[in-house]
Amino acid sequence: MLFCAEKLGRCFRQGDATVPALEEVSFTIDNAEYVALAGPSGGGKTTLLNVLGLLDQEFEGELRFRGHEVRGLGPAARAGLRLSSIGFVFQNFHLLPMLDVRDNVALPGWRLSGDRRKARARAEELLSHLGLEHRLTQHPSRLSGGEQQRVAIARALINQPPVILADEPTGNLDARSTRLVLDVFADLWKRGHTLVVVSHNPEVVGRAQRVIVLRHGKVAADVPVDASADLGDKPWITWSGVRPPSER
Repeated sequence: MLFCAEKLGRCFRQGDATVPALEEVSFTIDNAEYVALAGPSGGGKTTLLNVLGLLDQEFEGELRFRGHEVRGLGPAARAGLRLSSIGFVFQNFHLLPMLDVRDNVALPGWRLSGDRRKARARAEELLSHLGLEHRLTQHPSRLSGGEQQRVAIARALINQPPVILADEPTGNLDARSTRLVLDVFADLWKRGHTLVVVSHNPEVVGRAQRVIVLRHGKVAADVPVDASADLGDKPWITWSGVRPPSER
């Protein structure tokens, strides 16, 4: 078992009020699963991803990662675990504009190993695999959105983490780039990586094995994607606030 979440809760302050973002969220995720987190905006998807990625430690309940409770870990231990075991892919890429493509990808590897040459060589291999060998010395501003996202995926893979967490990874991409990124994710899953992907896009959700639907901070459904018809026609679309074709 990779993740085990038990009654996770997370609240935020808004003025004098306390607003719950997650309420008693429980589930497990096994090694090599491909899980989509779906549901309406404000449902808690990104908050949950940040908790799973050890970016947010101000949560209630229990979270075990690879069998270890993460709540008691100090900042340095959490950062080290993220660097070695979790790769992040964000909607807005978060590439460093002052670094070229190769060094954007190599940086986490260099931080983990202390070996810049080795990290750069690994970055070149990943970028070549993703069809970006001709972009090594370019800066992010010279790349298309799809290319920037593939660079971000390469960066997430530099330390060969078992887990890839992605937050709306196709939100800023056109249809062709979306398909390319989803094909990369499918290949990573076949190679044994665990993927947890937040998305409103039914095409993205449809590529996963399983969908966890969050609504108002609670788990509204947790089902295999192929079995989700039992909940109605494409429930992740309906619950994301997008009306199905029959209602348009």
